[in-house]
Amino acid sequence: MAKTSPPIALFASFSGAGGVERMLVNLMRGFVDLGRPVDLLLAGTDSPHLARLPTAVRRVDLGSRHTLTAAIGLARYLQRERPEALLAAKDRAGRAAVVARRLAGTNTPIVLRLGTNLSAAMAGRSALNRWLRYAPIRRLYPGINRIAAVSQGVAEDTALIAGYPQERISVIRNPVVTPELIRDAALPCPHLWLSERRDRQLPVIVGAGRLQRQKDFPTLIQAFARLRRTRPCRLLIIGEGRARTALEQQIARLGLGADVALPGFQTNPYPFLANADLFALSSAWEGSPNVLTEAMALGTPVVATDCPSGPREILDGGRFGPLVPVGDAVAMCDAMLRTLNHPPDRQTLMAATGDYTQNISAAHYLALLEAERLKPA
Repeated sequence: MAKTSPPIALFASFSGAGGVERMLVNLMRGFVDLGRPVDLLLAGTDSPHLARLPTAVRRVDLGSRHTLTAAIGLARYLQRERPEALLAAKDRAGRAAVVARRLAGTNTPIVLRLGTNLSAAMAGRSALNRWLRYAPIRRLYPGINRIAAVSQGVAEDTALIAGYPQERISVIRNPVVTPELIRDAALPCPHLWLSERRDRQLPVIVGAGRLQRQKDFPTLIQAFARLRRTRPCRLLIIGEGRARTALEQQIARLGLGADVALPGFQTNPYPFLANADLFALSSAWEGSPNVLTEAMALGTPVVATDCPSGPREILDGGRFGPLVPVGDAVAMCDAMLRTLNHPPDRQTLMAATGDYTQNISAAHYLALLEAERLKPA
């Protein structure tokens, strides 16, 4: 009988329908495709993405809904199962993993996956708030064996904030492009503006993400208002969040109600991306924006802010789509107009996302975990 490979231990909190949770499920599916079962160590179980877990993933409830307080349950797991290495997802999970390993008295290598440009997210906060956020990172990150950052920008930001050695940080692209993405994108789009009965004379621009400050949809709406003076077009922003009322008020104030729609959260956003004439990313900051990669993987032209971090890397410095300054509605308008008038080759865009496929990303993580396992204690 062939020996079964030991499971990958992955520690994460699943809360909501966010992109991080979706990427983690993609990553686990990639592990399983490559013949590795997974123990998913959960500090939270409130996410629709958990329904997509393959049967080869064993869910282990750590008995706490909060990442940091799950350290005791994680310590028990480390003592009992003695995994070859532990992959922790997001900052709090990494810090809790360091505490859990101390409690367990094991020497389990810890690899931390980070997907946020933290200094950009903390910009504008008070010095005290920044200190409270950064101090635990600087105290506990030395106990992490290796960090996997989703972009070079996140890697550089992490090294700066945490004082963590750059040589112990690897960049591994997100597992964005999956067989599900291609399949689901081929389904009919439920919105009339992008359906088979659409008006082909009216190009449709799509934005996507949580309706919150990070995504800076007010700038996208301002840019669209300028663009519409030049040529007829429409704008769809898919997603939900606390900023909905403010965005609706802005749309009404600019007289855009007939040409801008906020259809809310979409279980399957991919037909929107696949059928759009243009995808626009207006974010103030990112780690590595998955939706930008998804749009390109589907052959949809894109424009993006040159925010920290990710878009510049994904677009190869502007080779695959224009990069514009954050918060600049005039530059965003001009970029959208140029791209609508002269769209790039679809096959070129699709080929540019090769490093972001599910199994390639999973293989890189497996290699990193294996390298840490083989290092002398």
